[in-house]
Amino acid sequence: MSLVAKPSSVSQMDGPELANIPSNPVPEGARAGYFVTQDNVRLRYALFPALGQKKRGTVCLVQGRTEYIEKYFETIVDFQSRGFQVATFDWRGQGGSDRLIANPKLGYVEDFEDYVLDLVDFHAEILLPDCPPPYFLVGHSMGGLVSLLASTRDRLMFDRVFLSAPMVSVDTGLSLSTAATVLGVGKYLGLGRLPLNPWDFPHPSEATFPGNDITSDHGRYMRMVKTLDHRPDLEIAAPTIGWGAASFKAMMRANTSEFPSEVRLPVLMLAAASDSVVSTPAIEQLGISMRIGRHAVLPNARHEIFMETDAIRAQALAAFDAFITEQTKSF
Repeated sequence: MSLVAKPSSVSQMDGPELANIPSNPVPEGARAGYFVTQDNVRLRYALFPALGQKKRGTVCLVQGRTEYIEKYFETIVDFQSRGFQVATFDWRGQGGSDRLIANPKLGYVEDFEDYVLDLVDFHAEILLPDCPPPYFLVGHSMGGLVSLLASTRDRLMFDRVFLSAPMVSVDTGLSLSTAATVLGVGKYLGLGRLPLNPWDFPHPSEATFPGNDITSDHGRYMRMVKTLDHRPDLEIAAPTIGWGAASFKAMMRANTSEFPSEVRLPVLMLAAASDSVVSTPAIEQLGISMRIGRHAVLPNARHEIFMETDAIRAQALAAFDAFITEQTKSF
C-alpha cells in the first residue's frame, strides 16, 4: 500500500456531478458523492436505487482501466430493473476520483493493493451503512482482477462475484515474470510516471471505431465518445510504466498454482472469444482450476462485453440472472 500525502484533484470539475447527455442519461434516483480512503485519496462514487417491487440486494460495480461511472449507465439500469440497488465508484487515478500524478491523462497506481484498499474502504464506508444486503460484486477487466484479489482475502464482503473479461493475463509476447521484471526495473530507475506505449491510446472518436478492440457496437462506442467530449476530465489514456509494473505483479499473483484454491467466493467469469486486450485462454484456465468458480466464453464478443451488441449483452445478462438474480430472494 502506498501513502498519498496530497493527491492531485481531477481539476476541471470540482464536484461529484455525473455527466448527463441525451444519448447517455443519468439513471433514475442517482446520488453521487465522494469518500476518502484510509490513505487520503478522494474517490467519486454513486448510488442508484432498485426499481420495481422486488428488492434483491446491492450490486457493487467496479470498472476497468480508463473507465468511469457514466460508461455503465445502461448496465446500471439493467441491474436496477432486476431489483438491485447499484453502488459504484471510480478507482483512484481515473474518472472523477483524485489523480495521483501531475499528468491527469496518464493511468498510474503504485500497487494493485491500493485498488484493493479502494474496494475495501468503499465496502466499509458506503456499502455497509447505505446499501441493503446481500452484496454482489460485478467487475470488468482490471476491476475483475482486483475483485479476484479481494476474493482471496475476505469471504464475508460479498456473496458472489460476477466478472466480465477479467484481466488475468495479457499477451505481450513476453512471459508475465519477464514483463514484470522489465517494467519493475523501469520504475526503479525513476521512469514509473512516464507513459507506456502512448501511441496506442488515441482520443476516442468516430475515426477510431473501425478496428477498435473493445466493442463491435457503433452506437455504444459513440455514446462513450460523446460522454468524454462532454466531460473530458473523465478521460485517461496511456498507462504509465509504474501502472504496468503494478499490473504485471498482480497478474503474476493470479497465475500462481495456489491462487485458484485461495478464491473464497463463488465466481463466474465471462470471457470474450474475440478479446485482444486480455487473454481469454488464461481466464479459461483459471476457471477450470478454481474450486468454487467457473467460466463461460461468449462467441464474437470483444473485450467490453457490457458495451457490446444487444445479442452479446443479452447472453451476459442471462448469465448474470442465472448466477445471481435467480439465486436471490426478493424482499
